[in-house]
Amino acid sequence: MRKNYYLLILLLILSFTTYAQNPVSLQPQPVIINSDTLFKFYAGQGLFEAKERAAVVTQRIEGLINHIDFNKDSLKLSNDSNLSVITYKSQVIMAVNNQDAKFSEVNRQQLAASYLNILKTKLGNYFANNSTQQVTINILEAAAVVILLIILIWALNKMARWAKLRLLKAWEIRVDKLAAKGAPVAYAHRLLPLITGLLRIGRFVLIILLVYLALPVLFFIFPSSQPIANLLLGYIVTPFKSILLAIVNYIPNLLTIAVIYVVTRYIVKLVKFIANEIAQGAITINGFYAEWAMPTYNIIRVLLFAFMFVVIFPYLPGSDSKVFQGVTVFLGVLFSLGSSSAISNMVSGIVLTYMRPYKIGDRIKVGEVSGDVVEKNLLVTRLRTIKNEDITIPNATILSGHTVNYTTVAKTMGLILNTTVTIGYDVPWQTVHNLLTSAALATEGVMADKQPFVLQTALNDFNVSYQLNAYTALSNQMAVVYSRLHQNIQDKFNEAGVEIMSPHYTSLRDGNHIQIPDGYVPEGYSKPGFKVEGDLGFKHEK
Repeated sequence: MRKNYYLLILLLILSFTTYAQNPVSLQPQPVIINSDTLFKFYAGQGLFEAKERAAVVTQRIEGLINHIDFNKDSLKLSNDSNLSVITYKSQVIMAVNNQDAKFSEVNRQQLAASYLNILKTKLGNYFANNSTQQVTINILEAAAVVILLIILIWALNKMARWAKLRLLKAWEIRVDKLAAKGAPVAYAHRLLPLITGLLRIGRFVLIILLVYLALPVLFFIFPSSQPIANLLLGYIVTPFKSILLAIVNYIPNLLTIAVIYVVTRYIVKLVKFIANEIAQGAITINGFYAEWAMPTYNIIRVLLFAFMFVVIFPYLPGSDSKVFQGVTVFLGVLFSLGSSSAISNMVSGIVLTYMRPYKIGDRIKVGEVSGDVVEKNLLVTRLRTIKNEDITIPNATILSGHTVNYTTVAKTMGLILNTTVTIGYDVPWQTVHNLLTSAALATEGVMADKQPFVLQTALNDFNVSYQLNAYTALSNQMAVVYSRLHQNIQDKFNEAGVEIMSPHYTSLRDGNHIQIPDGYVPEGYSKPGFKVEGDLGFKHEK
């Protein structure tokens, strides 16, 4: 006891000397045992600064851990006027001075008592966790966890096998029904391996998840491996926690986006309602055609949604990050470089919409292509020819060339069909005019209320060119009407015994049969003979 008394006096003298030289150390120095911080020192003790003091105390406590017969009740606390000393079987573990109490809300005796309680609790738990009984219990708990994991994996495999069999059975029944109805089943057979493969991948993912969740439980059973368990749990809990916090923090922005979307949606509905009314003729606007209504609505809708996206963009998660901005710029450059022709066609489509050169159902001619308009959008126009060929023409091509519309005034003024025949000079032009006009009036599809007319377009070397012009309202049946018109022209001219010299026809008139079908040859007609005239002035006829 006297030895301990002298030691306490020496520590007291050293503490006063150290305090006079270095009163306060502002950096706390922790005492860490088995990755667990017991307490911190802010002031030095005797010749030791706070850092050295913490190292010495840590070394003494670790020495206690190596005692096989450690008993926490052997830790004692003694207080005098200047120091509080914690000892273990007469061995000084640490001392608490008045300067330590200045960094807490209690006095020196209370602070020392709390340190003693911490030492008893921590060291007692350490020896309790490392006892033979506790180690045995931990091993049994770990074995139970492993057995439970094996049972769960076995149950999961059984469920996966059952689900696969049910799927195969249902699939075979479905395929048999399709085959009975005559539907092709080859695609279904090719799709089945993909579905079973997805089931197999899902089973593997669930097994890996079970194993990963079991590992933290195993590590948490043993005190020495509990930090690893916390680390593994952190890999799962931390991302979910971050996601939940991000969702909660994002709720105000989400509400803002929802309000902007709802307002834009109702504005689009209002514009659509007005467009439908204009298209149906319920609302009329001077200078604005009804056929412009829906294309204008589509343009306004695109602009409104584009404006909505611009307004919503700052509220999107990650919109202020450099990665998001870089990807956005890259996509914008890629779109602008790769869609120059598409944008050109879109602009041309908008211009064509308001130019109104044609509409759906019109018979038009673009370059060398003629057909009915079956589709018209911002990018292309599709024509269907009389041979049922669908031809796609970019709008930029149509805008850069000329377009012929046969249907625009066909219903009102009539489309003029024209065809040219050449007749010899021996036939009076009045006769030709009458024959052509009568052929036109006899043609189905030619307008009867508009008189056909004939133009003499050329006086050729051997014949005269007559152009017949007839009106029709059937612009989509031009080929059929032309065919009927040509048939009637042949019939009328053959009935009148007039030869058609188209395109060009040459023959010796003497001794040759007239060039019309036999059914139209006049009764009693005989082929003329050859006439030969000589220089002697006599004529011989054979």
